[in-house]
Amino acid sequence: MKGVVVSEMAVETQQPRQAVQDAPERLAGEKWHVLYVKSRQEKALSDELSAMRIRHYLPLLRKPRFYRRRKRHVELPLFPGYMFLFGVLDDVYSADRTKRVARVIRVADQQQMELDLKNLRLAESNGAVLRSHTYLRRGTKVEVQEGPLRGLQGIVENATRPSKLVLQVQMLARAASLEIDGALVGPIL
Repeated sequence: MKGVVVSEMAVETQQPRQAVQDAPERLAGEKWHVLYVKSRQEKALSDELSAMRIRHYLPLLRKPRFYRRRKRHVELPLFPGYMFLFGVLDDVYSADRTKRVARVIRVADQQQMELDLKNLRLAESNGAVLRSHTYLRRGTKVEVQEGPLRGLQGIVENATRPSKLVLQVQMLARAASLEIDGALVGPIL
């Protein structure tokens, strides 16, 4: 019988739910699966998977919230709507039967997924403060969502540096660039 692998990470700003070890002992047919979860069901599904002893990974971040002049810290998913399950197809079917999963996404490159999740766990275990960030590509039109430059629109100049925006004046065929925290911008839909 498979056991739940619980991480002993206690990071002040974030803490994952039921993390799988860096090199989990693989049984025949065990793979990573991405679960697209119904709205605000990530932690409830994590609890149910733990009760069923199914290995999974839900990276969380701790954010302050204010309720009637009181500051509370809440744990929110790093990737809202997504959870990572490590198991066989029967485990995926069991997760789906909870009625909390909207869709199961097949992982084509298992090695890349393993590397990506290992990097996340490494950053969490070393106390790095992670923030959810929109995946931006070169040429994506974005708008500043927060801060004094809120409402400013520009184009991402370089995919490796989404914090560098290009502000264009089309009529003059001129542009200026600006450095800004990449977490403050979001794509224009």
